[in-house]
Amino acid sequence: MKKCVVIYNPNSGKLTNRNDVKKIYKLLENYDYETEIIYTEYRGHAKEITKKLKNVDLLLCAGGDGTLNEVISGNIERKKPILLGHLPLGSVNDVAHMYGMSNNTVNNIVMLLNGVEKNIDVCLINNNPFVYVACMGAFVDISYATPRKLKEKYGRLAYVIYGIKQLKQKMQFHHIKYTVDGKEYENKFSFIFITNSNRVGGMNIKDIYSDVKLDDNKFEVLMCDIKSKWDIIKAVHYLKRRELNEIPGFTYFKTDYIKFEFDEIPPSWCIDGDELTHKSKVFEIKINKDNNMLLPSKNIDLLFENKNEDSNNE
Repeated sequence: MKKCVVIYNPNSGKLTNRNDVKKIYKLLENYDYETEIIYTEYRGHAKEITKKLKNVDLLLCAGGDGTLNEVISGNIERKKPILLGHLPLGSVNDVAHMYGMSNNTVNNIVMLLNGVEKNIDVCLINNNPFVYVACMGAFVDISYATPRKLKEKYGRLAYVIYGIKQLKQKMQFHHIKYTVDGKEYENKFSFIFITNSNRVGGMNIKDIYSDVKLDDNKFEVLMCDIKSKWDIIKAVHYLKRRELNEIPGFTYFKTDYIKFEFDEIPPSWCIDGDELTHKSKVFEIKINKDNNMLLPSKNIDLLFENKNEDSNNE
């Protein structure tokens, strides 16, 4: 019998009762897995657990996007990475929706165990992994600064409520030198978005980025010089009608490496919904290829360039 570990973050969502937990054990047993569920107790715990695991064939992350980030971060630091799967329990679950998963944990496990093993691109910002987004600028703190009590009461709507309160923030500009594809540039920007996803912040962005792939050794970079809240509204209007390179104040690249040099230490980045604090003026973003994941079959053709890299696990 093989070994499966489920790392469960009880703050991201609830496995609602003992019967649900029993179903998970029974279901995985039917697929020839002996299962252990480990509860996280603090931020960063999922990463610590992942790094220390021994003799594990499958590691399932039961939590939100931030918990998945921790598990992947720990997996990258292992000498021998473990095959991963994601069970979404958070408020937004951008990554899980991109993968084609539902809100039913049992159904998600079935989809994974009957799915496809794929190698996925993971981005690194100064060697800190992020699965789908790293961003900087006004309002990007909403995902991690929204009070937990508000999220528990209102779910995804909590981010909107908190975001409205944050509209008093002023736009801050940063003079940045940046190197991409061997060329050097410089300009002032108020927002930076680095993504490897067709969903961010609960929104489908496939109409903005026409061909996002999770195995093409590339990520998307969007830099903006938005000056006011009114400019944000105009930008959203333009995005529905124009190509990115036609929108005033937008700079876009698709690349495997970019380096930013700020004149001053910038504010915290938001990576996969959590805060990345730092004391640096220089940031390098590149790709890591060490993680294999079990994914539902339904969105494989949409998300992967190499559709033939296919190892049906069970």
